[in-house]
Amino acid sequence: MKVVKLFKQSADSIKHQSELMQWMSPAIREYWSEFVDKTHNRNFLAWVRDYHKPAVNEPHVSDLTPEIVLKPEAQRLYLELQSKVGTVIHEGDWLTVGQERIDQFGAVTEDNQWIHTDPERATTESPFKTTIAHGFLTLSLLPALTDSVDPDKPMFPTAKMMVNIGLNQVRFPYPVKAGSNLRAKSTLVKVTPIKKGLEIEREIRVEIEGIRRPACVATSVIHLHF
Repeated sequence: MKVVKLFKQSADSIKHQSELMQWMSPAIREYWSEFVDKTHNRNFLAWVRDYHKPAVNEPHVSDLTPEIVLKPEAQRLYLELQSKVGTVIHEGDWLTVGQERIDQFGAVTEDNQWIHTDPERATTESPFKTTIAHGFLTLSLLPALTDSVDPDKPMFPTAKMMVNIGLNQVRFPYPVKAGSNLRAKSTLVKVTPIKKGLEIEREIRVEIEGIRRPACVATSVIHLHF
């Protein structure tokens, strides 16, 4: 940029600022003048930093967070699970997903697309040459596949109650053909103390017997109460 042009732009800027200040109240004009002076000062960034710095006696968020005290049985499980993060902590039994189960799920959810519930049409028109299970049917089977609802072999027997909080991510990499056998493997991702116990994050991979790719991969979050 030429020097003459640079001076011209600076002069225009000063002119606009002067006109603007004429419309300001005395208090605003004084504040604006101080602000402009500081922006031209090399210590401007330091001034902004000091302006937003919290007071010396102002408590931090971490100071306001009460310490979580776990019950002895929760503390023992927490220490045990900490050493298992990143490992498979459960592998379920095979479960068959037949046409009857698929039809029942379609009736309950009102999802009766022919790719799920019409074996004759699926044989001729579907690229899979048979019906396939709903993705949400596979997802709904996670409690059974992970033994979360089996009182005879609970995953966390010392917990009084397990509550499903939700799922962080869900994918259905491969379709489940009618008659397939499924099982789930659970890998511990994270364990966190909470007010009433522990929060557990697991990556659950639903395997299809004889197929390399999984039917479902989901990150499950549950709370254990003690």
